[in-house]
Amino acid sequence: MPFDAHDDVPDEALLVLFANGDSAAARVLTLRLTPRVMAHAYRLLGNRAEAEDVAQEAMLRLWKQARDWRQGEAKVTTWLYRVVANLCIDRQRRARGGSVALDAIPEPSDGRASAVEEMQEHARAEALQTALNDLPERQRQAVVLRHIEGLANPEIAGIMEITVEAVESLTSRGKRALSAALAGRQEELGYVDER
Repeated sequence: MPFDAHDDVPDEALLVLFANGDSAAARVLTLRLTPRVMAHAYRLLGNRAEAEDVAQEAMLRLWKQARDWRQGEAKVTTWLYRVVANLCIDRQRRARGGSVALDAIPEPSDGRASAVEEMQEHARAEALQTALNDLPERQRQAVVLRHIEGLANPEIAGIMEITVEAVESLTSRGKRALSAALAGRQEELGYVDER
């Protein structure tokens, strides 16, 4: 199958095609999933280098799982989010004794923002990441999956292996904690009410 012919193929089918020797399917799946996996790991760890390591490890585990993948049991993205979360938790547990420092400046999305806008966006991203880092692991994971990744509560429940009610509780508590952590910084971060 030509490379472009895979664009509309679901993740699970691409994984099966890869397991059967289709290298174009692997390229499409890699290009489709790696940015999401990397972003998720970065949001959980707050460290770009560590997130890259986690993303690479998660994708390697996916390729190793390909031959044994059973379609219909789980979505590839659900499986990957769970693997990334577990790898991040393992890294954080090994690094206990201090908080994970922010290590890199996020790149601007379109390159056309002014220097002031870029600095403002960086300050906002850094403030959010710092506030996320202060949340308990499970709250941080639920908030990131729900409000940054945009997943639905049932899918989050599957990833975290908890009930939907537990997801709702974790995200609610996490949002309150984030609001409290960022409440005094609205003006500094450029969120001034324009009335």
